[in-house]
Amino acid sequence: MTDRVRAHVFVSGTVQGVFYRATTRDAAREAGVDGWVRNLDDGRVEATFEGPEGAVRDMVEWCETGSPAAEVDAVDVEYGDPEGIDGFEIRR
Repeated sequence: MTDRVRAHVFVSGTVQGVFYRATTRDAAREAGVDGWVRNLDDGRVEATFEGPEGAVRDMVEWCETGSPAAEVDAVDVEYGDPEGIDGFEIRR
């Protein structure tokens, strides 16, 4: 079995109101990664990705660009053990 990892990311920049969450969800589902994404009150986007290490790292890299209308300034990430999330959702 492939080693599963968890990445908890915070994305700064122009990342709200530019379809960042929806495109993150679509990219994660396409990559076979579980987790969630949500907007924060301070203007950042927070996301968690769980899955095979390569796919999770690809999603973290994807966050550096995000949706076509986004302007990402920074991606802060912490890796850890997966919590067993199933599926990928947008949280409110």
